[in-house]
Amino acid sequence: MPGQTKIRVAQGDITEFQGDAIVNAANNRLKLGAGVAGAIARKGGPSIQRECDEHGPIRVGEAAITGGGNLAARYVIHAAAMGDEPASRASIEGSTRHSLELADRHGIKTIALPILASGVAGFPLDDAARIMAQAIRGYLSKAKTQIAEVTLYGFSAADAETVRKVVNEILPS
Repeated sequence: MPGQTKIRVAQGDITEFQGDAIVNAANNRLKLGAGVAGAIARKGGPSIQRECDEHGPIRVGEAAITGGGNLAARYVIHAAAMGDEPASRASIEGSTRHSLELADRHGIKTIALPILASGVAGFPLDDAARIMAQAIRGYLSKAKTQIAEVTLYGFSAADAETVRKVVNEILPS
C-alpha cells in the first residue's frame, strides 16, 4: 500500500494544478487536440506540442514527458491510453503506471491525473477510475517512490464525486 504517498481527489480544471506535473489524457501520436489535451495546448502554449512532436508517436499504453510551457506545473506527462488502438483496461493501466514511473525518474513529488480514456475515448468514468486507482495502488505498493502526492481530477462536481467513491473503495486512507 502507499507508504507516505497521499492520494487526493480534486474537482476542476487540471491545467490549474499547482504542483510538479500534470498528466495529459493523450493519444499515442501526442497530438494535442480536444479535451484535456486541448486545454493543455491552449494554456501551456506551443512549446508543449513542439516537444510532443519530438517524442511521438509512442505506443498505446505508454507515456512521454515534456516541459509544462506556460502552465503552473513544470512538466506534462502524456499518457497514451488511446490512439492507434482503442482505450482498454491494459492501455489505461499501462499508461497510468508509465506516468508514475516517469514521475519518479524526473524527481516529481506532486502529480495530478485526469481519469484517462473517460472523455474523447468514451470509456466509462467509474471503470476508468477503478482501473487507474488499482494501477496506482499496485505501483505505490511495489515501487520505491519519491512521489508525495497523487491527485486524481474530475472536471465536474459529479465526476469528482464518482472518482472520490472509487478512490475511497480502492485506496482507503
